[in-house]
Amino acid sequence: MKPIGPVNALYPMPTTLVGSTVADKPNFLAVAHVGILNHGTPQYLSIGLSKSHYSNQGIRAQQCFSICLPNEALMVATDYCGIMTGKKTDKAALFDLFYGTLETAPMIRQCPVNMELKLHDVLDYDTHEIFVGELVETYASEAVLTDGKIDLTRLKPLLFDMASIQYFGLGDPLGRCWNVGKALKRQ
Repeated sequence: MKPIGPVNALYPMPTTLVGSTVADKPNFLAVAHVGILNHGTPQYLSIGLSKSHYSNQGIRAQQCFSICLPNEALMVATDYCGIMTGKKTDKAALFDLFYGTLETAPMIRQCPVNMELKLHDVLDYDTHEIFVGELVETYASEAVLTDGKIDLTRLKPLLFDMASIQYFGLGDPLGRCWNVGKALKRQ
């Protein structure tokens, strides 16, 4: 093994569109730094945002945000949301919006999956803020559901890779989790 420095090797990550209401207007930001903190109830997710982002003030003020999962077909609009600032651009105009129970976390109908989160905590670092949200509700298009569950092959999530600075899609499934390893138990 060759050391290559402190390189984050966790990519690719799903690209998301984080929604917030800033100055009474919906805004979206492309974010691939999303974390799953647990699998219990309540469920907590995190997003890491530079302090320079316009969306931060809206998340703090409204105490909520959304995490919307665009598919491969939304690559251009998603990338646009990552290169433009909501201070000067109405990025929400690109989408058909809807709101859930929190009423100020905008979500995108074109995204096959949308999650609505209530702000739970903010971790303050020198250059970034980590927003931890409690998952309130998930909304999914019937087109991406199989037996009531999100089917990644139907979702076709847009993946982001920092090393190559490119978007990717999924390949074929390789095996069932908590199952393929059972082959080693027989040895």
